[in-house]
Amino acid sequence: MIKKVLLLAGMFILFSSHDMFLKMTSYQLDPNTPSKILLYNGTFDKSDNVITRDRMIDASLVGNGQRTAVDSATWTEVDNKTILNFTSGDPGTWVAGVSTRARNIELDAEAFNRYLKHDGVMDMLKYREENNLLDQGAVEKYSKHVKVVFQVGNKRTNDWNTTLGYPIEFVPLSNPYDAKVGDQLQFKLLANGQPLPEQLVYAGSAHHSHDGNHEHEHEHGADEADHQHDATPLRTDAQGIVTVELSSAGHWYLRTIKMDLSEEAGLTHESNWATLTFDIFDHQHDHNHDHGHSHGDGHSHPHGHSHGLPMWLYGLVALALLAGGFWWYQRKQ
Repeated sequence: MIKKVLLLAGMFILFSSHDMFLKMTSYQLDPNTPSKILLYNGTFDKSDNVITRDRMIDASLVGNGQRTAVDSATWTEVDNKTILNFTSGDPGTWVAGVSTRARNIELDAEAFNRYLKHDGVMDMLKYREENNLLDQGAVEKYSKHVKVVFQVGNKRTNDWNTTLGYPIEFVPLSNPYDAKVGDQLQFKLLANGQPLPEQLVYAGSAHHSHDGNHEHEHEHGADEADHQHDATPLRTDAQGIVTVELSSAGHWYLRTIKMDLSEEAGLTHESNWATLTFDIFDHQHDHNHDHGHSHGDGHSHPHGHSHGLPMWLYGLVALALLAGGFWWYQRKQ
C-alpha cells in the first residue's frame, strides 16, 4: 500500500511543479539600489511553490569580475515565489544562478510517458518507443540549475559569459544587452563543463508594452497540452551551440532537460534541468533603459503548462489523492 500511496503522491508533485526560472521585475536596474530576483518553480508564467533553502546547493551573484555567494537569510517568500532581496551593484552586465540538490521520484509507466511528452523530453520518449520500454516505470533522480542575465546601468561588462560550474548550464556567446530585435543570439550548452551536442532546447518569450508593463506571454506554437509546444524547439549543433532568432522585444528564456539512463543502484534515469532568462530591449522605445530606470510590476510570464492553484488547494488535492489511493488499496484487499 505504501508504494501505491507514494506513487500517487509522486505523480501529484511531478505534475504540479515543473521548470524553474530566475526572473526579474525589471532586467535593467539602477546601480546600487534595492532590487529583487524572483525564483519561480512551476512555469514561466506562474510559480506553484517556493524553494526551501536546504534545496539550494549554490546561489550566486556575478558582477564586475566577482562571484558572490548569496546568503540564504536574504531569501524571502511571497505568493509561492522565492525572492532574493539584494542591492544592485556597480554598472555592468550581471549574472545570477541557483543550483538545487537532486531528488528522486518514482513513476509508473503511464505517468512517466506522460511526463516525458508533457515536458518535451522527446528523445527519451522516442528511445522508449524504439526499444519497447513504454510499459516500464521509472525511478528518476532530478535536479535543476537556473540562471538569469541582467543589466545594471549602461556599462557593458563581460560577466555574461561566466560559467558557474553547474551540472548543466547555458552560457551566452555574446552580451544579450547588445542585441536587438531581428538579431540572432547564440548560446553554448554545457554539461559537466563540456559542450552538449544535439540536445533539444526550447526558446520562448514574453512581450512587454512600451510603458514597461508586461503583456500576455507570446509563445511560439503554444499548446497547453504539451510542454514541447510551449516554445520554439531547437537543437544544439555539434559544438553544443544553439541559435535563437530574436523575433520580438521582451523577456526571453531557454530551457532544456538532459535525461540519461542511470546505472546507479535503485535508479533508472537521471535528469538535469537548465534554464536561462534575459531581456531584449525595444531600442525604439528604450529611452528609459538608457537612463538605467527600473520598471515593471513584478509579474513575469514563464513558460506554462499550468495557470497554477493556491497552495491550500494543492494541499487538499494531495490529501484527496492519498485518501483515494488508500481506499482503492483497501477495496482491492
